Amino acid sequence: MLSRPLPFFKPKSLSQKTLADTIIAIDSATATTKMDPKAVKSDLVLILDYGSQYTHLITRRIRSLNIFSLCISGTSSLETITSHNPKVVILSGGPHSVHSANSPTFPSGFVEWAKKGGIFVLGVCYGLQLIVQRLGGQVDVGQRQEYGRMEIEVEKNLGVFGNKKVGDKQVVWMSHGDETVKLPYGFEVVARSQQGAVAAVENREMRFFGLQYHPEVTHSPEGMDTLRYFLFDVCGVSPGWNMENVLDEEIRVINDAVGPEEHVICALSGGVDSTVAATLVHKAIGDRLHCIFVDNGLLRYKERERVAETFESDLHLPVTCVDASNEFLTKLKGVVDPEMKRKIIGKEFISIFDAFAHELEQKLGKKPAYLVQGTLYPDVIESCPPPGSGRSHSHTIKSHHNVGGLPKDMKLKLIEPLKLLFKDEVRQLGRILNVPDAFLKRHPFPGPGLAVRVLGDVTEGNALDILRQVDEIFIQSIKDAGLYDSIWQAFAVFLPVRSVGVQGDQRTHSHVVALRAVTSQDGMTADWYYFEHKFLDDVARKICNSVRGVNRVVQDITSKPPSTIDLPSSLVLQATKES
Repeated sequence: MLSRPLPFFKPKSLSQKTLADTIIAIDSATATTKMDPKAVKSDLVLILDYGSQYTHLITRRIRSLNIFSLCISGTSSLETITSHNPKVVILSGGPHSVHSANSPTFPSGFVEWAKKGGIFVLGVCYGLQLIVQRLGGQVDVGQRQEYGRMEIEVEKNLGVFGNKKVGDKQVVWMSHGDETVKLPYGFEVVARSQQGAVAAVENREMRFFGLQYHPEVTHSPEGMDTLRYFLFDVCGVSPGWNMENVLDEEIRVINDAVGPEEHVICALSGGVDSTVAATLVHKAIGDRLHCIFVDNGLLRYKERERVAETFESDLHLPVTCVDASNEFLTKLKGVVDPEMKRKIIGKEFISIFDAFAHELEQKLGKKPAYLVQGTLYPDVIESCPPPGSGRSHSHTIKSHHNVGGLPKDMKLKLIEPLKLLFKDEVRQLGRILNVPDAFLKRHPFPGPGLAVRVLGDVTEGNALDILRQVDEIFIQSIKDAGLYDSIWQAFAVFLPVRSVGVQGDQRTHSHVVALRAVTSQDGMTADWYYFEHKFLDDVARKICNSVRGVNRVVQDITSKPPSTIDLPSSLVLQATKES
């Protein structure tokens, strides 16, 4: 039997030390529980990241072949690289030139280690040039710079093109300014571009290969076939990456980490990630998991009621609901910078967790020592240092409330069972755990909630109420049109500008809202979704006719990159205010 959830409570200030001050101090980075890569029943393909915007796609594409792949910094130590015991190492592309003084590179001893261990190495774009330059070849600033779609021709049916015929042609996606002009000893050209530039090389004896294009992107139509042939036929990789094995391994890791009498807190956001993480931990430790759902005043229309029903009736999770809307909105009053909003919200969440943990300690007579988070692999990748940047931490794209939003002095030990998974893999895992499919298909919702979808002060006027109504109309219209499952994420944004309009034969000076919908596989890159004009016309009319205070609707049609999926930035705020 599941334990009854604690009563609904409003958080109160604590006169004694908070949980974060009293639990035994440990480094949360080393305390994070996660799956051991060596336990996966698959040969590992390790990607060394040199900063390409497509690096994560290589990781994802390889996993789609049921092969376990991991991405780490290209400047990792040889000890770190060898500790993963990879069968294949892929050197990614990147924005650097091998001629630059600070260009990133693999560590000293890497080539010797790979040769001695029979490791297969594939360089992609910058990775190819790195191999050529480090092994004694020559890379020059290209006279034939190639960007975008280009045709290449196979010169020798060897290596990655061992399944092709000499003279075979294919379209690939090029992105390079430098080019190989002299190969290292033992290497040979196996393909060239239509302009004569080196497109593929190999050294069969060393097991080193190189592609001057990106096989991982959809703009290289035969790229996946090339990767498949290379990994299975050339390298002899054994596939074995599947969610059933992941589930078993994660349960083992959680049970090994959490003692038989330890209690765990999980913050449920109502999103797919935290829900699957909680369901997984609950399967491992049962009613020693205590879930908390915080209404921070920044939720979508009827969000609390909708997710509470799923938690209780479908997942049978013991959940305590906390109404902290007043606390959050008070702290956010007057704040317009989106990064500051994220940090305020992250800090307030921890304060709520502290109060919740203290209540549990009084009830159980024992301090909870663990916090479950639904951190995903893209969160980790986007929070990593850019190779060659010279920084010890990444430039902040945004503070992920899972990765970058927790205070440094927090003493709770983290359980992050999804830390090596992409979003679609989390959904697969959720299905195995019998999380309702309708819930798993929900579009992602950011941890800071509507705070990052109101560009400006969230407490000013009735911005939140307006946004909730607009968002509900937009999402319901998408569902009614049968488009919801075709879209990765859709939402409305409240813009900090007013527009002149005419409504009811009167001049109005009302608010502008933006609609955004994107398609994606993992949220790392995204394209805007193309709606029929009639659909947009109908939605705009519904919004302007139903939501008081809105007289103009616009659509965001920017891809990621160059934008992020969510809109806010300080520069946007400044630009809109000046306009």
